[in-house]
Amino acid sequence: MSDAVLMQLLRILADGNYHSGEELGERLSMSRTAVWKQLKKLPELGVELQSGRGQGYCLPGGLELFQRERLLKEAEPWQGDLQLELVLDSTNAQLMTRSANVKSGTVCIAEQQTAGRGRRGRAWVSPFGQNIYLSMLWQFEGGASSLEGLSLAVGVCVAEVLEGLGLNGVTLKWPNDVLVDQRKLAGVLLEMTGDPAGVCQVVVGVGVNWRMPIGAAQNIDQPWVDVSHLAEEQGVSGVSRNAVAGRLIAALSSMLTEFSSVGFSGFRQRWLSRAAFVGRSVAVSTAKETSSGVLLGVDEAGALLLDVAGGVQRYYGGEVSLRSAE
Repeated sequence: MSDAVLMQLLRILADGNYHSGEELGERLSMSRTAVWKQLKKLPELGVELQSGRGQGYCLPGGLELFQRERLLKEAEPWQGDLQLELVLDSTNAQLMTRSANVKSGTVCIAEQQTAGRGRRGRAWVSPFGQNIYLSMLWQFEGGASSLEGLSLAVGVCVAEVLEGLGLNGVTLKWPNDVLVDQRKLAGVLLEMTGDPAGVCQVVVGVGVNWRMPIGAAQNIDQPWVDVSHLAEEQGVSGVSRNAVAGRLIAALSSMLTEFSSVGFSGFRQRWLSRAAFVGRSVAVSTAKETSSGVLLGVDEAGALLLDVAGGVQRYYGGEVSLRSAE
């Protein structure tokens, strides 16, 4: 059976209610045996399937699956190409491998990633149908030098979308983490292809914890929070997965258009107003050394400014790690 049939089955079960094998067979126009074969695939995706004698099958708590029409409506006025996938290795990898044949502004979203990545090669935990795995390809004319501070501008974009949905306390940790109360909520991964000195394509990957299953979270090695629990903590209702993803698409398209014209300078103050650890003692580690000092902020190019014994050191990203020293 195709992914389309499996997706149809998931959409029926997504309401969290019980559905009998007979009902599923009628709605999918297949035998109960064929339905059972499809149901057996759900645990392989990491989707919890519950069955009850005389009741049928259900997905406890339900799922909010991505809906193309809803995403397109939430993403207005963006009008690019949308690749909506069930399962793939990585949304970034999907666009990177096709970058030469993909239009600027194209978006790839998946229900699940099998090889999602964060910075420094770390795995990005990507359970099925729970979080947001989104990438947008954008073409730049000025090569790598025109991308200075881009990851920080993306962080601003993500923060503003979440704030627009009613969430409070969103902060940005240099260079690409989105936090609330020092718990990671979202992350950014940029990858470039093309001419480093001329026309190039950048894939902007954004991962947002929307509703992280506790079982999947066992593989996360730092404090984290998700949108659903954060909304509950703050008394915010109606923050849907489709709304977050759709509004991210619109905001990223707008941000990248602006960034192509003004660079990071147009986003620096917006980043600083949400910056985590500014004025506090931090430790910055590179492949060669670790330095401790007071975080001053970032310069016009997005470089981190660290006050070390009265002198200012600059860090430009790459294999750099920042943590609080307090």
